This record gives sequence, structure tokens and C-alpha cells, in this order.
Amino acid sequence: MSREIKLQTPLTDADVESLRIGDRVLLSGIIYTARDAAHKRLINLMDAGSPLPFDLKGAVIYYVGPAPAPPGKPIGSAGPTTSYRMDPFAPRLIAAGLKGMIGKGSRSQEVIEAVKRYKAIYFGAIGGAGALIAKSIVSSEIIAYEDLGPEAIRRLEVRNLPLFIINDTFGGDLYQEGMEQYAQAP
Repeated sequence: MSREIKLQTPLTDADVESLRIGDRVLLSGIIYTARDAAHKRLINLMDAGSPLPFDLKGAVIYYVGPAPAPPGKPIGSAGPTTSYRMDPFAPRLIAAGLKGMIGKGSRSQEVIEAVKRYKAIYFGAIGGAGALIAKSIVSSEIIAYEDLGPEAIRRLEVRNLPLFIINDTFGGDLYQEGMEQYAQAP
């Protein structure tokens, strides 16, 4: 039975350990946007021993390339990007303190193992609901890689962003469990 939980960023070990696959989460606080090109640049900075544009400790990254903001709004449509493109980079970021990722689709076994090992969480956002998700975004500011356009790293303030737990720190996988339940259905 799923639960509805309100969470505030930055996330802690206790926060992510309290979550189980299928839980519905309303997330508030500061999150960051980044897609594959920005992830590659973050890893390059880590390899060079250079500071990152934001502190990974307890941070949540939303895999999104938002649409331009309409007049009077902080952001345009902001639907999730397919997450597997970030899989080559995610384990290193998780090991460095990243606590949460938001996207859509399944993750690699390496990411699932990093989520378990370093006590992180993978949230699923509803694909195709970018305009609805944008209503939870209070503010948006580009903080790095403006040359990447919609894929620049942004600092978002969110209020009650609706999410689901897809992979928990105990190795649970909502997609896998759903397929198993479907296969057993009469």
C-alpha cells in the first residue's frame, strides 16, 4: 500500500530510508536540473578536482529541459526526460552526495546498486504532464552552462512537486514489481 509523504530538500539518509517504492511524494525546496550534457560537464569538473556549481550533499537533480517561460511564469512546461541517458554519470554523483534523481523510465543495475549503497532515491515524475509539473515550480534560475540552452543547470524552487518512488534504498524497483504482478494476474 503506497503512502503520501511530504519531503523538504535537502534530503537526508533518514528521509530516503523512510521511502518505499510506490510511495507518493510531494517534494518542496530547492532542486537542480541537469541532463546528459550537463552531467558530463559535472563529471569533468570532478575529474579535474574543481568545484561544482552546486553542493551535491543532499541534493536532488531533475532530468528536464524545460520550455521557455511564458509571460509571468517562472518556467515553461517541465516534463521529465528519460533517465537512462544519465546512467553513465549517476553512480559517481550519488557517491559524491547526490540523494535524489527525478526522471522517467528504468535505471541501470549500476544506478540501482549506487542508490542502495549510498542511500539515495529515484523519483518518477509523470511523463506528458510537463505543464502540470510546472505549476509546482515557484522559481527558476540558470546557475551553470547557459550555453546548453534548455539543458543548462537551473536552480528550481518547488512546492509540492508530485512524484512517485521508483527505486528505493532497499533495492526495490516499482517497474520490476509491476511487471511481476502483471505476469501473475489471472
